[in-house]
Amino acid sequence: MPCGKVSKWIVLALWIVVMAAAAGPASKLTGAQENDAVSWLPGNAESTEVLKTTEQFSSPDEIPAVLVYERPAGLTLADRQAVAAQVAQFAEVENVDREVVGPIPSEDGKALQVIVPINAGSGGWETLGDRAQDIRRIAADRPEGLSFHLTGPGGFAADSQEAFAGIDGKLLYSAAAVVIIILLFTYRSPVLWLLPVLSAGTALFSAQAVVYLLATKADLTVNAQSAGILTVLVFGAGTDYALLLVARYREELRRHKDRHEAMAFALHRAGPAILASGSTVVAGMLCLLLASMNSTRGLGPVAAVGIVIALIAMLTLLPALLVICGRWVFWPIRPTFGSADHTETSVWGRIGRRIAIRPRLTWITTTVVLLAASLGMLTLDANGLSNAESFTGTPDSVVGERVVAAHFPAGAGSPLVVVSNADKGAEVRAVLASTPGIAAVTEPVTGGGLAYLEGTLADPVDSQAAKDTVDRVRAAVHAVPGADALAGGGTAILLDTLRASSYDNKVIIPAVLLVVLLILAVLLRAIVAPIMLVATVVLSFGAALGLSSLVFQALGFGGTDTSLPLFVFVFLVALGIDYNIFLMTRVHEEAKQHGTRRGALIGVAATGGVITSAGLVLAGTFAVLATLPVVAFAEIGIAVALGVLLDTIVVRSVLVTALNLDIGRHLWWPSKLAQKRDPDDGVPLTEEPERTLAGS
Repeated sequence: MPCGKVSKWIVLALWIVVMAAAAGPASKLTGAQENDAVSWLPGNAESTEVLKTTEQFSSPDEIPAVLVYERPAGLTLADRQAVAAQVAQFAEVENVDREVVGPIPSEDGKALQVIVPINAGSGGWETLGDRAQDIRRIAADRPEGLSFHLTGPGGFAADSQEAFAGIDGKLLYSAAAVVIIILLFTYRSPVLWLLPVLSAGTALFSAQAVVYLLATKADLTVNAQSAGILTVLVFGAGTDYALLLVARYREELRRHKDRHEAMAFALHRAGPAILASGSTVVAGMLCLLLASMNSTRGLGPVAAVGIVIALIAMLTLLPALLVICGRWVFWPIRPTFGSADHTETSVWGRIGRRIAIRPRLTWITTTVVLLAASLGMLTLDANGLSNAESFTGTPDSVVGERVVAAHFPAGAGSPLVVVSNADKGAEVRAVLASTPGIAAVTEPVTGGGLAYLEGTLADPVDSQAAKDTVDRVRAAVHAVPGADALAGGGTAILLDTLRASSYDNKVIIPAVLLVVLLILAVLLRAIVAPIMLVATVVLSFGAALGLSSLVFQALGFGGTDTSLPLFVFVFLVALGIDYNIFLMTRVHEEAKQHGTRRGALIGVAATGGVITSAGLVLAGTFAVLATLPVVAFAEIGIAVALGVLLDTIVVRSVLVTALNLDIGRHLWWPSKLAQKRDPDDGVPLTEEPERTLAGS
């Protein structure tokens, strides 16, 4: 339909209608995000159950903001009076529903602490950001020389909100700029780049509209993480599909006088590969539905929706725009009918012929190098990021945490929460107070048949020692007969998140590999080739993560987020298979006519350039994430960008090509193609490449 002389205009008109309808919902996606606590946590974790169980004592969305005042020379009477007056004003701040605690003096007499419980509601850190501004405005009126910092869970959430402020716009404009620059370099045309970018932008706005409707009508969980990844994923993957289609369309324009006919052939040849690639990514993303982490599980459908709409746009809107514009859009290098195809003399054509001289030595050497790079994984610390390690800079909440640690018990402001049956409250309190690592325990508050207690941790709330204390507390309170006690709170959430991420890795990674293997087997009608390709993808992932670990250390990152290995694996495997499919469908096509070994050279010569360009686009768009002042996002961006470049330049075009040449027709076992002997068996593959490629 996009190729017809009349129907191309119908396709364009339909997309204009879609854009008009999508403009409103897409603009509301930020408001539909759920950045509250439960939307990020493991759904079945004990800490999540505590949040739900203690609603009568405090909202599950209540996040304490810790305010700390410090005068190194010692607090004055004026300091204490000023802070006491401000406490009354903090109680009047919007969303502060419970009593403000403090001021609490430190034992050394140099600091005061105030705890403001803020009910963030469904607004999450958006609400906390606004309330943080109100608190800072009140605290600004204090005696000279008395410093003030906003920290604790509320302070860190407010700083996170500031770091993510305008993320959608920043990522969109940055990704668009990266894509435009790479497309200008790739096409060497001042006009052609506009059509893929316009198509990708249309796909993104349409996807955002659909995600908004699913979030509001179907209870799909969307947060800042999934919304940000949606932007780079649709722009990056959509442009990849555009590159493949435009490359094949350029080939067909040299073989057909009528551009509509040329596009029909291009879609017929490239369409199945693009559709298979997109389907693989969608299937891989939907595997995230198996995750126990709510934030990870919500990302799966969001990413899948983005890829589906990107596929539709690149197979309908982009072809229509290309045939509407005609050949002039390729200016100054227009592919005229009968003009020479320089594929055989391309860089990748020459590289392919060099690989053909010693294919076995090439793939063994490449494998050894990638395995050596994978050793860097041994130094990867994926046990989560502390509060101080979560930002690339040093926000006020990090400074405040240091001040609190210098003057108060390390766990002050983020207590361990224990809830039990009301008649066992006193017994549970005694057990909690006697647990090593607990500095203080409140008296139990009863209501609705439950007892609510808070324990102050002796160690910093994000330290391993504090997490060990949570395990000791849980073992102790669970042992109280008839108490049905549960332990939660900030540190418990960190611990449960770490364990949930480890579980998700064990479940989702094998699921993604199995799905990808099955799709490749159906597409290539073989078993050997899919197994080989999946093995190279896993090797590529290991090398990417190993190199990324070394980069993180060089950049001074203190650790890595618990979700990093899973996200990097899903993105690299799902998207890396794209390049496998681009290459292997062409090799499969050419093998039917020229044999597998010659087909491998034709395939790498014809697709090597477009795969490299596609990799640069995808790596560039994901690298945009590294510009955010949030370490978890920066790490995902760096690791995926490194992995994509490694995959497209080394693994896909060198390692896979060498394996294709060495294994030969046996790749296609058990299909009939595996029984077809190469017509050039015994003839050096480096001879007469121009004649063979031109004949294809």
